[in-house]
Amino acid sequence: MIDYHVHLWPHAMRAEASEQRLERLAVYCDRAAAEEVGEIALTEHFFRFTQGRAAVGDFWLDEPGLPFAATMGAYFDHHATADLDAYVTAACEARDAGLPVVVGLEVDYYPGKMDAVARLLDGYPFDVLLGSVHWLGTWQFDLLDDEGCLAEWDRRRVEDVWRRYTEALEELAATRTCDVLAHPDLVKLAGRRPSAATLDECYDRMAEAALASGMAAEISSAGFRAPVGEQYPATGLLARFAARGVPVTTASDSHGPGCVGERASELGRFAAAAGYTTLRAFRQRVGHDVALDPGRRAPGKA
Repeated sequence: MIDYHVHLWPHAMRAEASEQRLERLAVYCDRAAAEEVGEIALTEHFFRFTQGRAAVGDFWLDEPGLPFAATMGAYFDHHATADLDAYVTAACEARDAGLPVVVGLEVDYYPGKMDAVARLLDGYPFDVLLGSVHWLGTWQFDLLDDEGCLAEWDRRRVEDVWRRYTEALEELAATRTCDVLAHPDLVKLAGRRPSAATLDECYDRMAEAALASGMAAEISSAGFRAPVGEQYPATGLLARFAARGVPVTTASDSHGPGCVGERASELGRFAAAAGYTTLRAFRQRVGHDVALDPGRRAPGKA
């Protein structure tokens, strides 16, 4: 098994010097080994880094009059403190020293800014880039510990939220900036689901977006830690990915070592039940397949 979504910093924590976290990578790798995970991808958020912040600017101000602009500004001011060069250098050194890690980022969707993001990231030796959607306009819909963001769920129609999320995911995939769709149905995290017809529509659109872009999709245990209480993606969406031949990774979305490899064998069984026999791994942003053997460790490379 593999865990292709691992963060170095907890959600609310300001980024420490990258090397301080990376020096403790052995703890992450030991945790992965205990869960029979053979390889982890370091995928810190793009917005954690000063270079990323400079590339996207105050993108939320491009749509004036939207709510939560002040929240967005405070969020980015809090988080964008680390140096991308130091992170990549230290992560590459750890990989080259023999630790079972690949070097990556989680790249959020920044409307109108993805060309600038791609230009910046093309200058770095990444192995894998995850693409994700966390904002709809200025609303960070998954920030459930913020009263204002949580209350917004009651102000909007669930069908509208799902369709807007799906549209953002389609736009992200179409940029071809990233390699893997992270937690592809993250919009369900609060447990709010639309009608069956809308759900089918959104699932079909998400699967087609992955297919058209050539991206893999992530099977993540993080949903079990959210109110929705299940993996990303839901069984119906995973079946659509499988039917279209979209490759998959498995992931914990752990922020720190505590959840690395969480439910790895269970994710493997989800993949196998959908018809998968391999997982997609990456080196230098080129995909290769590793054998899916739920409950046993998969090698870093086939």
